[in-house]
Amino acid sequence: MSDIKILAEGFGFPEGPVVMPDGAVILTEIRNGRCSRVAPDGKVSVFSECGGGPNGLALGPDGALYLCNNGGARYVAGTSMSQGAYEGYAGGTIQRLDPKTGAATTLYTECDGHKLSAPNDLVFDTEGGFYFTDLGKRFARHRDHGGVYYAKPDGSQIVCIAYPVLSPNGCALSPDGKTLYVADTESASLLAFAVEGPGRLAKPAPFAHHSGRVLGGLPGPARFDSIAVLENGNICVATLTTGHITEFSPDGKVVRAVKMPDIYPTNICFGGSDRRTAYITLSDSGQLGTMQWATPGLKLNFT
Repeated sequence: MSDIKILAEGFGFPEGPVVMPDGAVILTEIRNGRCSRVAPDGKVSVFSECGGGPNGLALGPDGALYLCNNGGARYVAGTSMSQGAYEGYAGGTIQRLDPKTGAATTLYTECDGHKLSAPNDLVFDTEGGFYFTDLGKRFARHRDHGGVYYAKPDGSQIVCIAYPVLSPNGCALSPDGKTLYVADTESASLLAFAVEGPGRLAKPAPFAHHSGRVLGGLPGPARFDSIAVLENGNICVATLTTGHITEFSPDGKVVRAVKMPDIYPTNICFGGSDRRTAYITLSDSGQLGTMQWATPGLKLNFT
């Protein structure tokens, strides 16, 4: 078991942690439809009543927070995971959150006339645009297709760059920005896409849905959630059901698997002066944990 300390608790399925310039962590609460701020001393306050199902969160070039909102889901007592779309679900959105007030502004609800289903995670490139995943929504007898998109933070452009993908969840860029990593939840696969320019991926081979190649994966009951890249290029994958943070090398080998005190560790980010302080959302128990990681996390663009 990892030497992890609980910094704060009482969250409704926490996700999307972001370390702010003042050392606080802002995270999303999917179940509660809001974002919360965790001060360095563990004190919790509400940051944004954004509504819906706030999931992935990232700092943008203007200092604002950008949010993948999955539109909300149905929860039942006694279970931490969602049970599919709730009755009032109308689609997902990409939102901008004011860094001072938390006020939410909707940027995107569709792409090429198609509604966004369940935006999940996002990462900014050096040009100031961002890649994001749409997990697709699970219903009682069917599910939407997922996909990968690229958008500009001023609301002026959104393009679909990989579709369909089974269940794309976490996404991150390699240190040189030439590879986009995407974790696919249901197949427990880590996909790698070659980036040829801002928002432009290598073309898929004939008859292929997209150009992502399977870099690595896990057998058994594992399911992949959010990811983070380390300074050395390794990729940390939050692994559901098995309750690990699984670290892969860029060639797809498992470097280590760090056991968490929760079956749903959903996300990991890095802070501290050396970026070795890992913040991990433990979503079955509704906690935010922290520990020292063996390798520094990659410095994200615009943090």
